[in-house]
Amino acid sequence: MTVTEFPAGIRPAQHRTHDVVNQAPRRVDIDEYGTNQPLMEGVRQYGAAWHDRELHEIGALVGSEKFQSWAESAHTSPPELRTHDRYGNRVDEVDFHPAYHDVLGAAVRHGAHTSGWADPKPGGAVARAATFMLFAQIEPGHACPTSMAHAVVPVLQRDPEVGRDWLPGLLSRSYDPRMIAPGLKSGLMFGMGMTEKQGGSDVRANTTVAAPVLSDPDGRVHLLTGHKWFFSAPQSDAFLVLAQADAGLTCFLVPRVLPDGTRNTIGIQRLKNKLGNKSNASSEVEFDGTWAQRIGEPGRGVPTIIEMVNHTRLDCVLGTTAGMRQSLSEAVWHARHRRAFGARLTEQPAMTAVLADLALETEAATWTALRLAHAYEAGSGESEAMFRRLATAVSKYWICKRGPQHAYEALECLGGNGYTEDWPLARRYREQPLLAVWEGSGNVIALDVLRGIAKTPQSLDAFWAELEQTAGIHAVLDTHLRRVRQELSRDLRDPVAAQTRARATVEGMALALQSSLMLRHAPAPMAEAFIAARLGEGRGHHYGILPHGTDAAAIVERHAADSI
Repeated sequence: MTVTEFPAGIRPAQHRTHDVVNQAPRRVDIDEYGTNQPLMEGVRQYGAAWHDRELHEIGALVGSEKFQSWAESAHTSPPELRTHDRYGNRVDEVDFHPAYHDVLGAAVRHGAHTSGWADPKPGGAVARAATFMLFAQIEPGHACPTSMAHAVVPVLQRDPEVGRDWLPGLLSRSYDPRMIAPGLKSGLMFGMGMTEKQGGSDVRANTTVAAPVLSDPDGRVHLLTGHKWFFSAPQSDAFLVLAQADAGLTCFLVPRVLPDGTRNTIGIQRLKNKLGNKSNASSEVEFDGTWAQRIGEPGRGVPTIIEMVNHTRLDCVLGTTAGMRQSLSEAVWHARHRRAFGARLTEQPAMTAVLADLALETEAATWTALRLAHAYEAGSGESEAMFRRLATAVSKYWICKRGPQHAYEALECLGGNGYTEDWPLARRYREQPLLAVWEGSGNVIALDVLRGIAKTPQSLDAFWAELEQTAGIHAVLDTHLRRVRQELSRDLRDPVAAQTRARATVEGMALALQSSLMLRHAPAPMAEAFIAARLGEGRGHHYGILPHGTDAAAIVERHAADSI
């Protein structure tokens, strides 16, 4: 073999093209609470300032490189179903990457699941909401079991005969993923199984059958036979499900492991191959003589479980808002560090307008989310109960539908980087549609608003009363609200028209609520810009279309405390 020597003085370059310039550093080791001005202001506005210190601790934790690494590992190594052990015994277990347990364990230790119930002092619901949002901002998959553990508490409180066995474990801040008898565990988690493949949202079409166990003197114990199409968090310790009993559709509590340590017959058929939410297990299961305990009144399954549904709908709003915060933060961070055409991206007027509009959406969602959480405070009274009955569904519809487009626009701010899996916004873009679908997709929620108005007209009165706080302050909002009320009053006289225009009605109500909250709590220039951009004559169809005179740079600055 002949080796040709290099000509004198000529050597290959030492990877000069690998010098990295004009790339934003990784956004880590940031207090995600201390840099979120609207969240901090909302926590104080709604009576949870006493939780500030722990929220700063949580903000530093979820903003750390360690926690972000956990989030990435949990999604890139999703759960796996193990139906049998090596000997052929049916085990129906779901194996998670250790990082998922790290994330969920940290959330439970800080009370993201049930702290508002465990310590129901003033501001408790808002403190829990802010905690939940901070964790969900970085790792959304664990939020599903966290939310269901929170949402099941009022159902169990209404049935103390069942609740006394489960509430202590739910209110614990100990995370215990072992598959053992619930009485031996230091902490418990809950899941839910409502829908079936033939009915979907039409749960009254469920075919799962509940047969009473005649030897049970209280008539509580039943054996279930059937199939659940979406069975959330199958690794949980127990589940609320609906099944057809002698009295009609009834709610049941199904433990994963029975009190004597025997595994209940919950056959996990497969894990769902979802668009996003990869770290979390969603499944299909079969019941075959599955032990269950009735909860609530016989034949009142939907009214019993609807309390859980309302709380999980609230968490859909919280989770979407948390996702908006992540999307906005990553977009602003990139734009503050990246240069193009001789200036930083944030100094380019077109980019600044997009970032400012994303910030307006995020701020409006944040104030709405915390106002809703405040309505769920313990002892909040009948007027607040009526307000949240309608406002939760209205806000769930609008904010969760805004989430995917918001994530996409933020992703685009990063250009090609945003479209790769090396940045978190691709994951967030796939995540946001889940919250629009979960606990009722668009039409289901919009029609539920109409049902709520028909069933409890006082809930509509409470909603309008909330908006009266800003009556006469802004002419554009007043005109919008007057039109929404007139059109709704007309549509309610024609059921077909009401259903046809349900989405328009709910959208109008949601924007009125957000505009009113922005007027009350956001800086005046931001409130003015939001109302003009969402309700004014010059409003556009995409982000970045702001009214003349908007100080976009100031809006971005309010949301960019972590980017300097």
